[in-house]
Amino acid sequence: MRPFRIEVPEADLADLRDRLTRTRWPDPATVGGWTQGVPLDYARDLCEYWRTRYSWRRCEAELNALPQFRTSLDGGGDDAVDVHFLHVRSRHADALPLLLTHGWPGSIVEFLDVVDALTDPPDPRDAFHLVIPSLPGYGFSGKPTHAGWGVERIAVAWAQLMDRLDYDRYGAQGGDWGSMVTAALGSAIPEALVGIHLTMPMALRPDPDDQPLSKSERAALMARKSFLKAGTGYAREQATRPQTLGYGLVDSPVALCTWIVEKFWDWSECAGDPANAIRRDRLLDDVMLYWLPATGTSSIRLYWESYRRRRMDPVEVPTGVTQFPAEMTRFPRHWVEQRFTDLRYWSEPAVGGHFASLEQPEVFVDEVRAFFRMVR
Repeated sequence: MRPFRIEVPEADLADLRDRLTRTRWPDPATVGGWTQGVPLDYARDLCEYWRTRYSWRRCEAELNALPQFRTSLDGGGDDAVDVHFLHVRSRHADALPLLLTHGWPGSIVEFLDVVDALTDPPDPRDAFHLVIPSLPGYGFSGKPTHAGWGVERIAVAWAQLMDRLDYDRYGAQGGDWGSMVTAALGSAIPEALVGIHLTMPMALRPDPDDQPLSKSERAALMARKSFLKAGTGYAREQATRPQTLGYGLVDSPVALCTWIVEKFWDWSECAGDPANAIRRDRLLDDVMLYWLPATGTSSIRLYWESYRRRRMDPVEVPTGVTQFPAEMTRFPRHWVEQRFTDLRYWSEPAVGGHFASLEQPEVFVDEVRAFFRMVR
């Protein structure tokens, strides 16, 4: 375990501002709104704010105020990766260790607004010791140099991390890729887990499936069908040609920013502007965790590793699910129960989307507390 501190050279920030100044902008879309992607006027306004008003040093100080470390993990393979993580212990000694895992295009920034509430709650019985790693190839974690770092291997690496921290009994929570890693952890190392909480559980349709669907379940499946038809082009590209796409993501801050922010528009409950759901500075904090360490290519390789080969192994550990209404993938409960065979908690809040801890931090905290009260 090596203590870690983020110290971005000022020259890197000057280079970013210079690149933004010299952007070669495309022509506007031929239709209004976001139909063809991020509108030109929106992109120019956001990137001008990024260039002239956004402060990385604020985010850097916020991260450096939390205990950070790096440690080498191999996930059971031959090549190891240095994993960066936050380790924030509660002042309550008997707090439950909780592993929080982000996805793409997220980062550990997703959890900054819930750290205090989870580690220092009004009721000490709700307290957690938090372990928040950056996925391999993301943020300030190392970049895999060989193929093989898919979901299942990351889950094994997370178990190694928790063992190295001397946590032999803990909970885990995740959304997006974090949901898949957390589920894989539940399949592979169930003996260490008191339970897992997911905001985007993946499951297959039962065969046969003769259970009638509710009106809301039918609507959710129709929304998913539309998403698969019109909203998954990014994933297919990242799963098949990550290297080609990565040149633009690593070289152009505008390409990276718009590629990421489009997902915050599409997947959050934002009424047309991501900043309605997540404040602009926090959106750019997340983008910076891709820009500064140049992880535009290394991060999306996770799609090449695991998107086309998603395993649906049974998960027998106690499971809690919170499905937010604007989540892009929502399955009927009986589908989820077929895979997560000890489903103890199911909740459908009235507000929120894919980036739950950013959009609705108070609701997210309440949901995590409610489930883990059942299994501590």
